[in-house]
Amino acid sequence: MQHADDCPVDAADLLSRLAAFLAGRGDAEAHLVGGALRDAMLGRPYHDIDLAVAGSARPLGRAVADFLGGALVPPPAGWDVARIALRRPAGDGAGAAPAHFIIDLAGYDGAFEDDLRRRDFTVNAMGLPLASWHRHGDSPAKFDDIIDPLNGRGDLARRVLRAAGDGVFAADPARLARAVRLAGQLGFRIEPATAGAIRRDAHLIDRAAPERIRDEFLSILAGDGAKARLEILDRLDLLCRIIPELAATRHCPQPRAHHYWDVWGHLLHCVEYAEAVTAGHRSNAIYTMAPWTAAEDAHFAAAVGDGHNRRTILKLAALLHDIAKPPTRAPDAEGRIRFLGHHQLGAKMVAQRLGALRCAGAVTGLVAAMTRYHLRPGQIREHERMPSRRAIYRYYRDVGAAAVDTLYLSMADFLAARGPELDPEKWANYARMIAVILETGAAQPPAGNDRRRTLVNGHDLMDALHIPQGPRIGALLEQLREAEAVGEIGSRDEALALAAQLLAQSDAAD
Repeated sequence: MQHADDCPVDAADLLSRLAAFLAGRGDAEAHLVGGALRDAMLGRPYHDIDLAVAGSARPLGRAVADFLGGALVPPPAGWDVARIALRRPAGDGAGAAPAHFIIDLAGYDGAFEDDLRRRDFTVNAMGLPLASWHRHGDSPAKFDDIIDPLNGRGDLARRVLRAAGDGVFAADPARLARAVRLAGQLGFRIEPATAGAIRRDAHLIDRAAPERIRDEFLSILAGDGAKARLEILDRLDLLCRIIPELAATRHCPQPRAHHYWDVWGHLLHCVEYAEAVTAGHRSNAIYTMAPWTAAEDAHFAAAVGDGHNRRTILKLAALLHDIAKPPTRAPDAEGRIRFLGHHQLGAKMVAQRLGALRCAGAVTGLVAAMTRYHLRPGQIREHERMPSRRAIYRYYRDVGAAAVDTLYLSMADFLAARGPELDPEKWANYARMIAVILETGAAQPPAGNDRRRTLVNGHDLMDALHIPQGPRIGALLEQLREAEAVGEIGSRDEALALAAQLLAQSDAAD
């Protein structure tokens, strides 16, 4: 029996092993269906595998799991499938690819072609007998046996996404968002009649499970060209149904300090620029002014939650960071339009909306923090000079785990506020300022409640100053961390001397 550590890394090899195993059993006819078949025909990489089997899939699922050394795991609620997870071996060079292969075996009753006709899109409504994969291996001849009742193969060739029938969205409203996600991933256009059906049925999206809409929406943001995908969602009447708070940003004007885009346009362009400033060497010349090193590359590639990395979550924050501008828009005493407190209210609105979409707590917290602090990087400069080490320390202390992400949101916000009117010299200065904050912040000792060793700890202060444990210790430690960060102290003795001085000043003030 094969064990999980021996699991093949290549999906085609995995399918060959499955085909040979089922052929040897001789009691189960299985068909490769869905995205894996579609992507194999397109020559695209594929990871998750869907198999359709006549009758109940569960007994066969147990046999397949035993053969491959995989684990049977519960499928999503409401799915009548046998789901098998196969862990990738360590060090397989898969990089950011999924940590598991997922094999779903779904049973069907009646004719197989009828099962295909009930699927979402024609390019997903094809089936290939796994026996053909076994006979032909890697040869393209295996695709000669495709079962294709809706001409999905023709739509693949034309690069068209077409609904498999008029009722596909009513049957599963999550397919409304899936259409935009698939079209973006595949580089396909949505066929006009299908686009019309999406607009007609857009109101049904409220019936879909929030988790499924969340997954489709984040996947739309994850790909390059997210702004264009968001605009398609909007033209299909879906975007403001997924994020209702965005509707009020349309036609909400901004002060002249912004380019002529209203809040809606500003947010969409901010997504575009968030992509640009995190693209590293793939950006064009103007955006490569944004600081980018191996550290930032690793930072934004790191997973956050819901299966997505920090780069995707940055784009989500770019879309939402000014979501509270409409309800806070008001003139000040001089009659100038202001959005006072929009960052604070926005953080609360973001938390509510992402909570409703069942986003992971880490995702919601990161986006809320970026929203709350997105103005901060532009506020810490001193009379257009570079920010001081003390200001940078306090920035990292206050913003915490969202500090680096918020700097890149700030750059995207800067670009989206100016648009075609961007002054390259001012942008270069702003990007240099962000680079200084990043470099200084990385070199400073930890801020706030980070428990990594600094010059002294609480026990040192209690022993040297003869004071009891309590809030004064925490306050002194924070003052010492800040002093170390700005270079005022550099040794344990200097830290204790400063602590004694600060304590005496505090006692005198009392």
